[in-house]
Amino acid sequence: MEIATVVKANGGCRRRLLRLKCSVKDYAWGTIGSDSLVYKVYTANCDDRIDSTTKRPYAELWMGTHESGPSYLEEDADGSSGVTLRSWIHENPESLGDRVLEKWGCDLPFLFKVLSVARPLSIQAHPDKVLAKKMHKAHPNLYKDDNHKPEMALAYTQFEALCGFIPLQELKSVIRAIPEIEELVGSEETNQVFCISEHDEEKVKSAVRTIFTLLMSAGPDTTKQIVFKLKRRLHMESQERHLTEKERLVLKLEKQYPNDIGVISAFFFNYIKLNPGEALYLGANEPHAYLFGECIEVMATSDNVVRAGLTSKPLDIQSLCSMLTYKLGFPEILKGTRIRPYITRYLPPFEEFEVDICDLPSGASTVFLSVPGPSLLLVIHGEGRMSTDASADEVSVGDVLFVPADTEIQLKSSSDLKLYRAGVNNRFLYSL
Repeated sequence: MEIATVVKANGGCRRRLLRLKCSVKDYAWGTIGSDSLVYKVYTANCDDRIDSTTKRPYAELWMGTHESGPSYLEEDADGSSGVTLRSWIHENPESLGDRVLEKWGCDLPFLFKVLSVARPLSIQAHPDKVLAKKMHKAHPNLYKDDNHKPEMALAYTQFEALCGFIPLQELKSVIRAIPEIEELVGSEETNQVFCISEHDEEKVKSAVRTIFTLLMSAGPDTTKQIVFKLKRRLHMESQERHLTEKERLVLKLEKQYPNDIGVISAFFFNYIKLNPGEALYLGANEPHAYLFGECIEVMATSDNVVRAGLTSKPLDIQSLCSMLTYKLGFPEILKGTRIRPYITRYLPPFEEFEVDICDLPSGASTVFLSVPGPSLLLVIHGEGRMSTDASADEVSVGDVLFVPADTEIQLKSSSDLKLYRAGVNNRFLYSL
């Protein structure tokens, strides 16, 4: 259904605000059935009556133009369907705005998702543009495109993740406390960590790269023995002391992924707990693993993932260990900035995307001002009325809308309304 029609003053092509039907992914780590936020949004979006007792995991809802999970235009009044958003944009490139079109061509530069995580995703990283091109050319079936994949996750519930390498002092404490690491990689290598200063950044990175690569490259038999020893020791010590939060996490990971090297490597990463409304962003070549919770995610339009643990999917340990930046330290957590009444913006350091959250109490109004780039809107809770200068329509949970460049939207809620807007980063759109 078409919500609004906007005609360029110069008589150019029509640009429409479009409702979209979106793709769902049933990865094994997703939340089962109606307990999943993805399930709730997807069933509302597709208008299908799906059995709420289904045992299917609902992991990700994709909104955008990536060919691995395309969005489609809702049926028009004449009953036609099957038109992807990507093909529509190719026919209507002015909908992207001049700057976006010049930079990225006839495609959305960002991919928007809802994630429902019931068990840990793989330990992974996403390649930068140069490496992505090489990997896609060499293995197109495994690495689906030639783009990089910076990303940002906004917690909808409390959201847990492993992200980036812990600071040097914490790493020294870990090596002292976890003898299985030294047994696995050797004392000569682990002792390097105690001989360097955090001010010598290159030596720190070199030492961590050596230790982490040796750890991740351990053979399956050795890994099985070391993980068993670690588990047995922690269970014994839990009778005499309170295990640390990271130790408890490691035992939980071992139950879900027994004999996996990712169990031990978790000690190397920061353990992040986001509260609802907080966001975590990740650049290329940074290690991470989402653990539990539900979030709204946005990234550059890519599906390239290099995995090295906590998964049954194909691993590429050599590529992952060689591509990482080995930066140490706790990542920045974004809490958002209020830009207008009821609207909070999350602005990461990436050109491709930003996210606004709109929390609109019942009966309240606000405005999404026009910007010279495209946006996607997701209604995740409540109902309201959306108006442009051409038309108005009711919106509710599950509605996903493509907003062309230079389109102002007025919102009025009929109940408490929560929606997310993904768009091109304002710093790029308005940079000189």
